Amino acid sequence: MKWILAALFFGALFSAYAEKPNVIVFMADDMGYADAGFTGATDILTPNLDRLAQSGVVFKQGYANHAFCGPSRAAFLSGRYQHRFGFETNPAYDPANPLAGIDVGEKLFPARMQDAGYVTGCIGKWHLGAAEDFHPNNRGFDYFYGFLGGGHDYFKIDLSKPVKEGYLQGLVRNKRPADFEGYLTTALSRDAVRFVQDNKDNPFFLFVSYNAPHQPLQAPKEDLDRYSHIDDKKRRAYAAMIDVMDRGIGEVMQALEENGLRENTLVFFTSDNGGPQPSKTSPKGGNASKNGPFRGGKGNFYDGGVHVPFIASWPAKIKGGITYDYPVIAIDIARTAVAVAGGEALSVPAMEGVDLVPYLSGEEKGAPHEALFWRGGDGKNWSVLASNGDKYLLDPKSKQPQMYHLPDDVSERNDILAAHPERAMELFKLWEEWNEANVACRLLGYKDYHGKRSEFYESAVPERAKQSGYSPEARRNF
Repeated sequence: MKWILAALFFGALFSAYAEKPNVIVFMADDMGYADAGFTGATDILTPNLDRLAQSGVVFKQGYANHAFCGPSRAAFLSGRYQHRFGFETNPAYDPANPLAGIDVGEKLFPARMQDAGYVTGCIGKWHLGAAEDFHPNNRGFDYFYGFLGGGHDYFKIDLSKPVKEGYLQGLVRNKRPADFEGYLTTALSRDAVRFVQDNKDNPFFLFVSYNAPHQPLQAPKEDLDRYSHIDDKKRRAYAAMIDVMDRGIGEVMQALEENGLRENTLVFFTSDNGGPQPSKTSPKGGNASKNGPFRGGKGNFYDGGVHVPFIASWPAKIKGGITYDYPVIAIDIARTAVAVAGGEALSVPAMEGVDLVPYLSGEEKGAPHEALFWRGGDGKNWSVLASNGDKYLLDPKSKQPQMYHLPDDVSERNDILAAHPERAMELFKLWEEWNEANVACRLLGYKDYHGKRSEFYESAVPERAKQSGYSPEARRNF
């Protein structure tokens, strides 16, 4: 009898540990690297992100796959470099265009999670195409609540305004129109809480795809008042937006705790790219984010554009309170999620990320990647980062390649190319080999797209185009 009881006990214990983990990915939008407590912020409160960081692993060299939104998210959700399928710019919001979105031949990793028995949900920003073929419910998500474009007003919907990029369009719940009450970030977080509660008895994957703190810089008055000590009004709004997002993350984490799911839930947090910064041509631009100590920001491949906050936490499997030094990238999140789900990662088209769990548990030694790669403008700008911290890049403004050794020069100020031409050539050969499998960008950027569409309207019915907001003046203000 004792042996039977012991067998039953250990069988139950094994079964508990063998249960498939839930997976949640929180992704911020245009968040600066230095704008959370765990990355050094002192003027923005992020207690929930700080607790998440303490409970897991902070990646000192965590990277996004691109320096702006759409391509970065396309890489993350496919688990592949987005250049393999020509998604190298932000597509225009156009529900009538069956081509302006992520290639229908790409199997996004949530569909791989579905195949492994998971319920999948996406809440928030999509930005991978607004037509039917690109809809999240057709691309691996059982549940979707959010908006299909690249951003949204945080307080209102107004269908009487020109559609443009859809910032005032209605939200969508699955394939039906939806609304929101109050502040958008809070509405998204509370929907994520409901998803956890509704699926507590099933293994699930949830992508909480915030648009905060992407512009427009809007926050509730009470949250703005909490940051009244910040003189810069843009920074004050930005700080309040991150604070609200942090509280929402805390609510989702609390839902995991209350439903006994926290221990066996793998949680990631990251941003889709670095924070946008002012420039010589746009001195009042940016969203008041801080990417320090890194150079650059959204739109370029200096570290400020792609080096992002990056956390993984899974109490049942990964020791907490540690940092990881080797470079990792967002497509690794996708590959890790599929691996822990027991899904198929190498069916065509094969995923390119790396399962990070063996590296974090100590089973695998060394760097997950020999090098990481970036490309923009069909190769007009690019970057390659080796696992030892050597970085070789071409920025279109400088027009000349540059090389840095990040462990000694995290701010990329000391160009060492002239001193190490052989090493630079080795890195460039790595980049060329990687680039051979890429294709040309198959999308028009949203500004070019709207420009061509406006030209069509103007040529077809000039007077009507002016009345409808498609005049040259309207385009310039878009």
